[in-house]
Amino acid sequence: MIMHAVNQSLQPILDRPRRATFSWSRRSIARWALLAVTVCTGCQGPQSALSPAGEGAEQIAALFWAMAIGAGMIWLVVIGLAAYALRIVPQPHDKRSSRRWVIGGGVIVPTLLLSILLMFGLAILPALVRPAPEGSLHVEVVGVRWWWRFIYPSPDGGSFELANEVRLPVGEPVQFDLRSADVIHGFWIPSLGGKVDMIPGRQTRLTLWPTAVGTYRGVCAEYCGASHAKMAFDVVVMPREEFDAWLRQQAQDAIDPSEPDARRGSEVFLKSGCGGCHAVRGTAADGSIGPDLTHFGSRHSLAAGSLENSPDNLRRWITEPQSIKPMAVMPGYHTLSDADLASLIAYLQGLE
Repeated sequence: MIMHAVNQSLQPILDRPRRATFSWSRRSIARWALLAVTVCTGCQGPQSALSPAGEGAEQIAALFWAMAIGAGMIWLVVIGLAAYALRIVPQPHDKRSSRRWVIGGGVIVPTLLLSILLMFGLAILPALVRPAPEGSLHVEVVGVRWWWRFIYPSPDGGSFELANEVRLPVGEPVQFDLRSADVIHGFWIPSLGGKVDMIPGRQTRLTLWPTAVGTYRGVCAEYCGASHAKMAFDVVVMPREEFDAWLRQQAQDAIDPSEPDARRGSEVFLKSGCGGCHAVRGTAADGSIGPDLTHFGSRHSLAAGSLENSPDNLRRWITEPQSIKPMAVMPGYHTLSDADLASLIAYLQGLE
């Protein structure tokens, strides 16, 4: 009864003229091709694991494409067999022959394919988890809801801190020592390599080896609360000479503002209590709750990658942080006068 009903429902499709079927197939191919092109345009960009700019990311992308191609081939075979089964006239089959097809196609072939993929994945695993060679750059990373604290070694043997932006020398391994200040976070720079969880009370590590100069985007890859999607950071990969110059500049204290408006802004910064949460090295502001703002003006973005670092966006962040990042610890400073707010913005933008 069931097979008869299925055959009756499929009969109109099987009885269609060949020309109509061919025309329908051409339209379908065009639609699928358009969809494939649209999907592939999303494989590029600063936050794409399929646009690798690091050794680890190249290995991961190779594994992805191997699995995707293998899965695509299996899908084509399955669809082809299904189409063939619809076309042939049902005939009785030898029981022994049927058993061979079931065992071969349902057990042996899948086992071989999965074993090949497993061996391919295991072969690249050592390159993804190896520690950085001795003498490599070490950067300490602390995940905080919902921003990033980066601690670099300074040329004088000490260390300095910055927030939501990391810079790396191209062609050299870098080890990130990862920990969390509150909940589980996930450290991930898709274009450079794999991701590692940051677990409270434990330190994990990740070695990345960037191979191309450029600007990329890192994210938190583990849900950590209301503003998880707004917990990102900028990654700038640069030549070694530029990196050394940047490292020396970032290790220095903030320069006292020379413009009257910016000097007034520094007074507003301290008077409004901003220094209780934020640090600006070389000033009385020594807070540790929020991001270090010593060289804030040189950063690409603000609010952990949520906004471009511009005066207008900074105004929004100071006055309405909750509208940008829900449950952010920072309160909104609605009581600042327009003049005070403009001076404060001039001061912060000048911290380069």
